Amino acid sequence: MIKLEYFNPSDFKQLIHWINSPEFLIQWSGSVFNFPLDKDQLERYIEKANKENSDTFVYKAINETGDVIGHISLGQIDRKNKSARVGKVLIGEDQSRGKGIGQLIVNAALEIAFKKFDLQRVSLGVFDFNKQAILCYERSGFIKEGLLRNSIKVENKFWSVWIMSILRDEWLNKN
Repeated sequence: MIKLEYFNPSDFKQLIHWINSPEFLIQWSGSVFNFPLDKDQLERYIEKANKENSDTFVYKAINETGDVIGHISLGQIDRKNKSARVGKVLIGEDQSRGKGIGQLIVNAALEIAFKKFDLQRVSLGVFDFNKQAILCYERSGFIKEGLLRNSIKVENKFWSVWIMSILRDEWLNKN
């Protein structure tokens, strides 16, 4: 059982601890943040989030023992077109990865997207080499829509991004 609650300043220290390299930061957030992640960047990240008419909601993931084990956001909420984008999905500790927790976190965010916000479509972007994350998203019902080839430059390499989405009816049929 995973519960999502709003991410807040008391959670900053733990998230900063989890993001321990420039490459990991890029995998987690794309180009939103600069390494090293710090309190000021996180304050700006949540400044306009988690309010009634916000277009971004930022969550911490809490397990059945009450421990914060991950992070996820639901952003770019477009109430007119009933769409949003999942982002910044993270399972904090290495030993917790590969155990299906990411899928539980994604499913909890989809429940919020489709039930609370009454959305029609939820999308995300994932680097093509992140096979574990792609499998997690597919298990949650996301479908690959297209590959943005060499779309992000990291040092002297280019990374490609899969765009994936799930529609309300697909989610309802899965649940």
